[in-house]
Amino acid sequence: QVQLVESGGGKVQPGGSLRLSCAASGFAFSTYAMSWHRQIPGKERELVASISSRSGTSTTYADSVRGRFTISRDNARNMVYLQMNSLKPEDTAEYYCKAIRDTGVYWGQGTQVFVSS
Repeated sequence: QVQLVESGGGKVQPGGSLRLSCAASGFAFSTYAMSWHRQIPGKERELVASISSRSGTSTTYADSVRGRFTISRDNARNMVYLQMNSLKPEDTAEYYCKAIRDTGVYWGQGTQVFVSS
């Protein structure tokens, strides 16, 4: 059974940090590219960051988070992370983990991030 389970969300003040985690199981994790997306109610889900499969040497970031967020993966633990620093109120959203390769796409259930003073 394929599972992607996000955790680490919560409420944080502007300028603060959070580390999101995504635990994967039920598929060959290392062979999938991984990404984080976010969505605000009433708006389309947007790509935040992505990391290539296997060694994860290739990463991409949305312009709005570049320099503040860092995506990483640990294939030994089947985990992908999103370190979020210098958080802004506009980062408030539901954050989703995604796994993708030619054989399929999987989504997690999301974790809420709320940035407010």
